[in-house]
Amino acid sequence: MACGVTLWSMATFLTPWAAETSLWALLAMRVLLGVAEGVALPSMNNMVLRWFPPTERSRAVGIAMAGFQLGSAIGLLLSPIIMSRAGPFGPFVIFGLFGFLWVLVWLSVASSTPHKHSQISQYELNYITSQTLASPLIEEPKKSKVIPPFRKLLSKWPTWALMSANAMHSWGYFVILSWMPVYFNTIYRVNLREAAWFSALPWVMMAVLGYVAGVGSDMLIKYGTSVTATRKIMQSIGFVGPAIALLGLNAARSPLAASAWLTTAVGLSSFSHSGFLVNLQEIAPQYAGVLHGMSNTAGTLAAILGTVGAGFFVERMGSFRGFLMLTSFLYFISALFWNLFATGPNSIDFDRRPS
Repeated sequence: MACGVTLWSMATFLTPWAAETSLWALLAMRVLLGVAEGVALPSMNNMVLRWFPPTERSRAVGIAMAGFQLGSAIGLLLSPIIMSRAGPFGPFVIFGLFGFLWVLVWLSVASSTPHKHSQISQYELNYITSQTLASPLIEEPKKSKVIPPFRKLLSKWPTWALMSANAMHSWGYFVILSWMPVYFNTIYRVNLREAAWFSALPWVMMAVLGYVAGVGSDMLIKYGTSVTATRKIMQSIGFVGPAIALLGLNAARSPLAASAWLTTAVGLSSFSHSGFLVNLQEIAPQYAGVLHGMSNTAGTLAAILGTVGAGFFVERMGSFRGFLMLTSFLYFISALFWNLFATGPNSIDFDRRPS
């Protein structure tokens, strides 16, 4: 995690220099940014798996992802202000420096597992290790097994359910993050700074509802609902809710109504954090990071396709409305696929020997 944040902060900080040097230098910085950011969520999931018992994991992911969403909101709000005072390169320099500061704090307070933390109490250590993968009684992948069992993972429908869910979530997330300021400017003639306010509100709502979903998910499991059923309920809300809200956004006739529908769509999509995002830790705990990396690959490809595709679609059709309907349809299809094939803890058995 520390290496990833250091690299993407460096890539962000050096972007102004790269932009003034050459197109290839700029592209190299953007590639470095993407490569470095790719470690964040898999690292987070591995740490949550080792630091939190099953009945607290959804809340832990909700809190972590709230920071993810609030970062988007803060960035959208501050960037126009910084650019108006420090020029177009201002946000890159300031956000890059804050990234370096974060790394210093992280290195002083964090550890990969509870056993390695210098300030943890014995009571807390016993509480955590008795219920999580950090326990020495729970085997982790053998050190000699360098290459994860990709073939076995890809042969299971739950893996494909996770990959398709991540792909759909990323498609919706990054299309909205990238295009909504342009949407408000194009459809409602809202200027860039006002568009930032309209576009930032949904991310605040996503942070709040993501935590609410986490608490609700943990309570369902605590009071007897199966993990599989809980993940399906949360993911269904995370897909069907945005699908309906995007149809409402399509029919909106004012920027306030559009902002309300957009806030609903993005806010409800945060229920996915208590669906597929936590489920990544459950179906094969010893390979949680690998599964997250695989699903992130699908998510990244979908995000690229959706973000670039939205531009081509709008250029050809002259409107966002058709693309919003397509995204809504894909949400419904993804919800169906998830409910058919998603499952609960330890559903991929790596210890079973062929007879």
